[in-house]
Amino acid sequence: HVADDIDVRALRRRLRMTQAAFAARFAVELRTVQNWDRQRRPEGPARVLLQVIDREPKAVMRALRPVA
Repeated sequence: HVADDIDVRALRRRLRMTQAAFAARFAVELRTVQNWDRQRRPEGPARVLLQVIDREPKAVMRALRPVA
């Protein structure tokens, strides 16, 4: 199964995140997010991560939260 294409800019806007905030929250290089915003297509595991963020953003944020 191939993950769906994701419009990263639209996803960020829906989550009300800047490029920098999105990169920091989801442990992605800022330059990578900038490239995705310019319609460069994410591939491989990045596409899967973005699809999960698109469908269940709160779950991903909880999973990536530092353990106390």
